Amino acid sequence: MTLVACVDFGSTYTKALLVDVEGGDLVARTEHPTTIGTDVLDGWLACRSELVSQDDGAAAAPVVACSSAGGGLRIAVVGHEELVTGEAGRRVSLSSGGTVVHVAAGGLADSGIEPLRASRPDVVLLVGGTDGGNAAVLVGAAERLAAAAWPGPVVVAGNAAAASDVVDRLAAAAVDHVVADNVVPQIGVLRPDSAHAAIRETFLRHVIGGKHLSASPEFLDMVVGPTPDIVLSGVELLAGAVGDVAVVDVGGATTDVHSAVTLDPEDADLAREVVAPTPLTRTVEGDLGMRWSAPTTVARAVEAGLVDDADGRVAAAAEQRHRDPGWLPATPDDVAIEHDLAAAATGLALRRHAGRQRVVFGPDGRLVEREGVDLREVELLVGSGGVLRHASPERAAAVLRQPTGDDVPGGWLLPRDPRLVVDQEYVLAAAGLLRAEHPGAATALLHRMLA
Repeated sequence: MTLVACVDFGSTYTKALLVDVEGGDLVARTEHPTTIGTDVLDGWLACRSELVSQDDGAAAAPVVACSSAGGGLRIAVVGHEELVTGEAGRRVSLSSGGTVVHVAAGGLADSGIEPLRASRPDVVLLVGGTDGGNAAVLVGAAERLAAAAWPGPVVVAGNAAAASDVVDRLAAAAVDHVVADNVVPQIGVLRPDSAHAAIRETFLRHVIGGKHLSASPEFLDMVVGPTPDIVLSGVELLAGAVGDVAVVDVGGATTDVHSAVTLDPEDADLAREVVAPTPLTRTVEGDLGMRWSAPTTVARAVEAGLVDDADGRVAAAAEQRHRDPGWLPATPDDVAIEHDLAAAATGLALRRHAGRQRVVFGPDGRLVEREGVDLREVELLVGSGGVLRHASPERAAAVLRQPTGDDVPGGWLLPRDPRLVVDQEYVLAAAGLLRAEHPGAATALLHRMLA
């Protein structure tokens, strides 16, 4: 066998899979609490010892890893117009595996540096202006970053005609920067690939080492990208095998949704977006989760009519989880509320990720407008996160089924009748890690999940 260890350094747990890349077989799997307090490699060493106990070949297996430890990748977007380049930068940041911690529209005019600094970004994504268009905002933002002697890396992905002026200003102040293609070269077009690659390069070069998660260079050598970016790559590979796919990852603090859908050219006439949709999309809902953000999950779900909490019982349980994130359910009632919270987070996150179709009346009469991602034809809905992995298959299916079907009011373009599965063995991340060098093994792992 040719063995490879696939490791995901998560914010809470470090997960490790030992894969035979010749046949794509999962040989061993284990996990250990992520050792943020000492050195993240301590958790990996504990995982490797367990893998070796299951198969001696793990001792010499090469390692490929992704990481969201230490807060993952924090990105601030500095754009021109909020509805165009600001939104484009936000989407590119999310699809690159980052958490968007700040969006500044209109550049960094007036006191814009201080809110940017307060958001503590790992990377600033500087966007603005279509190619050949207005350059003043982009260049002005670069001047303010230079004047502030900005300490972190900057990815420049705006007006190509202004790139040299931006680079001159950042270089003169010794601000570390990478130049990528414009994410919005013209209105209605989104080209994220170049900026995506630059963000990943910056993550590996600055963020992994800069967070001081490990004193060993081995950690830098094994990590190839941020976990959400790697998972989205696995989702794309899965979609190539089964058709349109959506993945909901319910965590303690956030609920992430990844989707890979085929875009219908005929839908362009219905779209009301100045930034074009893309087949691969990721959204992060920072107010929806099972522990740190449990109270806001309940509040938003009550507002949306997804949870009836007239007696306040669910809200009280959410507050308890917020105060003690390490708390574990001990009674059937506790478990039932866990599933209620998961269903609420799943339903709300899918609605926010998906688009809506609404009838509006304008000067020309009745019109149908559509915005967002159309998930109606999604053939596979994958659940992820500890609450779903520890649930019975029936309860997990009930959580995932809650926001699907044609009878969801409000015009939400949610999955109609998807097949439901739970990624019990974390193979989406492993498939994303193996995809470049071992695509056959990555595909075989995904088929294992489907089975």
